[in-house]
Amino acid sequence: MPEYKPGNLGSTPCGKSVFCWGKRTYVMGVINVSPDSFSGDGITDAEEAVARVKQLASEGADIIDIGGESTRPGSAPVSIDEELRRVVPVVEKLAKEVSVPLSVDTYKLEVARQALNAGANMINDIWGLQKEAELAELAAQKGVPIVLMSNQRDSPCQDIMPAVISDLKRAIKQVLVAGVPWENIIIDPGIGFGKTQEQNLEVLQRLEELRILGRPILLGSSRKSFIGWVLDLTPEQRSNKVAFIPPGDQRLEGTAATIAIGIARGADIVRVHDVKEMARVCKMSDAIVRGV
Repeated sequence: MPEYKPGNLGSTPCGKSVFCWGKRTYVMGVINVSPDSFSGDGITDAEEAVARVKQLASEGADIIDIGGESTRPGSAPVSIDEELRRVVPVVEKLAKEVSVPLSVDTYKLEVARQALNAGANMINDIWGLQKEAELAELAAQKGVPIVLMSNQRDSPCQDIMPAVISDLKRAIKQVLVAGVPWENIIIDPGIGFGKTQEQNLEVLQRLEELRILGRPILLGSSRKSFIGWVLDLTPEQRSNKVAFIPPGDQRLEGTAATIAIGIARGADIVRVHDVKEMARVCKMSDAIVRGV
């Protein structure tokens, strides 16, 4: 495995774009094409998705992440056929109408395959090859970047950072063996996936330790439950209100804090729902941290 050198992460081609790591923080906007999104922002119409993506691109999104299955804890799994029905037509339409690169948020091989054939440019695997190891071969075959997330939902642990680093090392080795180029690998510590609220905070506090892996770090803290936990905005505490507001709507400031601190501690790309606001946070943080 290549040795990490600060500021030497290279670049990653993605669609018509090239991510030059270290120069600035890149923004990944979220499009959920599932009706039960944890953040209450699900889209079910392809035309609506195109309009939303164009808006996110104008607000500063460098790439769009499209997911057809809710990843909130306790959510029911979606069949492959249903996920294909939700995702592929939207990707196909977006690929024809927008120039921003598209990422498909899935851990299912067939969904990823058809999404890439429809025009997606990146695979975002929330299970880091734990569910479908063949995603590594698909990424190599298609020549696309792959995001490897560390997910502890099947294996909770007490000492979180060593577990995350070990898990990501395993996934990186798998994709390299499959033929994925080093520059096409992005890592994600998996905020909110099988970690306690205290562990989510610890991962953010110790994010810079992931630099030992030598790959750009994606941070996906946007609107996550640990923000509501810290700010006393959990659904349980709010459910007695007559008009229930999805708690994600109340986590903007908390998300901004995680993004700013995450950038200071090594994040290279951030996955966010509130693109306009977080793009500004990134720009200000980059001015301080990177001098750009």
